[in-house]
Amino acid sequence: MALLPVEEALRRLLNGAAPLPAESAALHDAFGRVLAEAVTARRTQPPFDASAMDGYAVRAVDVATVPVRLSVVGEAPAGRAFAGTVAAGQAVRVFTGAPLPAGADTIVIQENVRRLDGATIEVLEPAGESRNIRRAGLDFRTGDALLEKGRLLDPAALSLAASADHPRIAVVRRPLVAVIATGDELVAPGGALGPDQIISSNAYGVAAAAASVGARALDLGIAADRKEAIAALVRQAVEADADVIVTLGGASVGDRDLVHDVLTGEGMTLDFWKIAMRPGKPLMFGRLGTRWCIGLPGNPVASLVCSQLFLKPLLARLGGRPFAQDIRAARLGGALPANDQRQDYIRAVVRETQNGLLATPFGVQDSSMLRTLSDANGLIVRTPHASAAAAGDLCSVLLLRDPAPATAS
Repeated sequence: MALLPVEEALRRLLNGAAPLPAESAALHDAFGRVLAEAVTARRTQPPFDASAMDGYAVRAVDVATVPVRLSVVGEAPAGRAFAGTVAAGQAVRVFTGAPLPAGADTIVIQENVRRLDGATIEVLEPAGESRNIRRAGLDFRTGDALLEKGRLLDPAALSLAASADHPRIAVVRRPLVAVIATGDELVAPGGALGPDQIISSNAYGVAAAAASVGARALDLGIAADRKEAIAALVRQAVEADADVIVTLGGASVGDRDLVHDVLTGEGMTLDFWKIAMRPGKPLMFGRLGTRWCIGLPGNPVASLVCSQLFLKPLLARLGGRPFAQDIRAARLGGALPANDQRQDYIRAVVRETQNGLLATPFGVQDSSMLRTLSDANGLIVRTPHASAAAAGDLCSVLLLRDPAPATAS
């Protein structure tokens, strides 16, 4: 079977992927979700002319010339309007957010007033008409379009929806990813390791990758290298109504790589198997009914690189989110040999310099080495059959985190 180019594999994996159906969410549960329907205002805000400051509601004509003394005839705290009307020579004590009393047309802020006694003030600074007043509908009016479909709900958007009188809003359902690790050699962190076993680590990074684009992860644990054990966890994923089933390991070509046979036996239609990339060649993809099935490599770095390139774009699309890899131009900080037929993703430290980004590859790129992936903040992307490159040559780098600041000279 010929190796599939990365771009073609991604195109096929995303084919048919669209935002999942909408569901209703309370505002307290909607942060980071994606709007499935536009939000319009159910009310006007402010619903009345309101004071924007603590002070006194007066007639502008009465305070055009200062100093001037006015009689205080009442008070209007926020939430309770003054029942009367402000007449000539009168003032009403008001607080921020309180309705503007009838008859008043301006607010004198309290800093510009001297209180003479309980019933009299002296205004020290003039105030023109409409000063310090928030007019009804200043923010929005009933029926105004406030938030567009597809908006990622941040704190400001949620507060706006609440102000518009929406206790619940329609959001795109978050994709559910069921994660299944496979292998007799694997033991969960904290477990008792046998002499020939290793710690299972991939599921944690894959779950975090899913969460970073708003998806939910269901870790179904570790399946032993037996078809019935793997099949049991696949069925659990189906029963949980997972949108995506991710298997870790067991998808290569060895006698103990059983995932392909199990998934096809459960009804999966295989789309592709083996990608022209490094790390991550044994990536597998198929559909089990409406579900996406992705078989990630067992090597930790390959698993996480494939999650970045394939799983995150899929989950973002299912969740209604925009997603684009952050690929930038850089200069090489070290020489690289000529490439073969596979597209390389080389772990590197990317730094800001006066001349742009500098990407320095790690010397050893074994796909089992998680420490170098953790230390890396970028992947140098080398196209198939790329020529040898020297330090200082241009390259493309996929940023995983922000570039490191330039080192002090």
